[in-house]
This record gives sequence, C-alpha cells and structure tokens, in this order.
Amino acid sequence: MADLRSRFLDVYSVLKSEILHDPAFDFTEDSRQWVERMMDHNVPRENENSWIGLLAGKLNRGLCVIDSYKLLKEGKELTDDEFFLACALGWCIEWLQAYFRVLDDITDNIPEDAEKRRGQPSWFKQPKVGMIAVNDGSILHNHITRILKKHFREKPYYVDLLDLFNEMEFQTASGKMTELITSSTLVGEKDLSRLSTMPLHHLRIVQYYKTTYYSHYLSVACALILSGENHINVKNILVEMGFYFQVQGVAAEYENENYGKLVKSIEAHPSKAVQAALKSLLTKGHE
Repeated sequence: MADLRSRFLDVYSVLKSEILHDPAFDFTEDSRQWVERMMDHNVPRENENSWIGLLAGKLNRGLCVIDSYKLLKEGKELTDDEFFLACALGWCIEWLQAYFRVLDDITDNIPEDAEKRRGQPSWFKQPKVGMIAVNDGSILHNHITRILKKHFREKPYYVDLLDLFNEMEFQTASGKMTELITSSTLVGEKDLSRLSTMPLHHLRIVQYYKTTYYSHYLSVACALILSGENHINVKNILVEMGFYFQVQGVAAEYENENYGKLVKSIEAHPSKAVQAALKSLLTKGHE
C-alpha cells in the first residue's frame, strides 16, 4: 500500500505541474504561487512544510479507483499507461472532494472552535484568503475538466467520464442544498448524534446526494468505465452501499437488514470481476 500511495502521489505532482503550466492561462508568478499553495492545501491536504497532511488524509476515494480497476482486470498487471489513467481519475475525485470541501466550510458557517480540516484551518480561514476561497473552489472544479480533457479526450469513453462527473456534482450540490434549507441544525456530516434524530427518509436524501454519490459510487464507476464495463448496471448497488456505510452506527435496524441484501445483489451480477470489485469495497467499508 505504501508503494501504491507513493506512486499515486507522484501522479499528483505531474497533474499539478501540468495545471500550473497550462498554456491556456498566462500565469503571473503570484497567481501561480497562489494556485499551487491552494491545491496543496486542499487536494492532498498538504501542510506548509511536509507531506504530513497526506498521511492524515487517507485518499481512499482516489486509491479506490486503482484497487477496483486492478480487480476488474482479473489479476492482469496494469501497464504504466493504465496505471497513470487510473491515478488521474482518482485524483479527479480528490479534486472534486476538495472543491466541495472549500465551499462546504463557508456555507456551513462553522463556529470559531471548529474551523479546521484534519488539523489545519479551513482554506477560507487561511491568511489573506477569506472569500477569495469561493473563486478558488471554482478553480478547483475547473481543474477536473482540464485533467479530463488533457488525458482522456481521445478515449472513446471521454463523454461518459464528463457525464459522470457532471452528474456527481449535480447530485452532491442538490443534496447539500437539501441539508442547508431543511436541516439548519445539521452543522456537519460528522456529527452523527444529530443524524440519529432525523427521519430515515430525510437522512437518505441528504446522505445519498450530499456524500454517497461521490464517496462510493464515483470511484468504482470510474474503474468500470476504464475497464469497459457498464457502470450504470451497478449504480443502485453502489449508491445503496454508500448509504449503508453512512448510517453505520446510526440506523442499526437498517444496517442489520441491508448488509445481506447488498451481498445478494452483488452476487447476482453476471461478471465475477465486477462482483470481486464490489465485494472488496463492501468489505473495506464494513471493517
């Protein structure tokens, strides 16, 4: 895993360099330094002096693309190109998470004693940032399309990837809206004690769309697209699995009832490789 993480981080460095030297924009030295600092703080969550932020952040969403792709290849060694493309998609997911995180911290109006993400002040609380963070969130979002265009536009599944990421953004933003306008007491998804008092149908709406889609469905969907499999066929399983992970320890009745159903749904899929990828994800989430 350490070697996989190291190789994954190497690809981040490549993608970051490409973005900072994108010929589509005439960077000044100040703007290039700003974007580099902003990316390092928010995407791999690097602090100013070391990679310790990376160790705190598990990068599970991005690494899951590689793990799932390997399982779908049924033991065949990934070529360097295949590995790079899987990593690039993994980093697109981490970029998406960073984009949502930057804006979430602002819209959640978090109190003074809870302004940190993984031990660091939220980006909008960094010196000289403030509401510039709103524009920085937009920049992070646009980085995703730049990465996809550079590395996937010649692939036959390029439009599928664009559609997938657009769908994830729509679903997640809509879920966030639902949370903001109907659950004013919900200050953050980590406050599970608040979630336990919510009706299950409302909890399902918020968690399905705010977190589940990009945290659980997106990673495996990217791997399926890379391998030529139909990701739509397993969408319901993955989304339900993501909701199952979200409510573990909160809705015990739902949790007990649905683990077996998930296993049966996975085993009903005709592809053994897809079954293996889905069972691997379910096992990791259940640990």
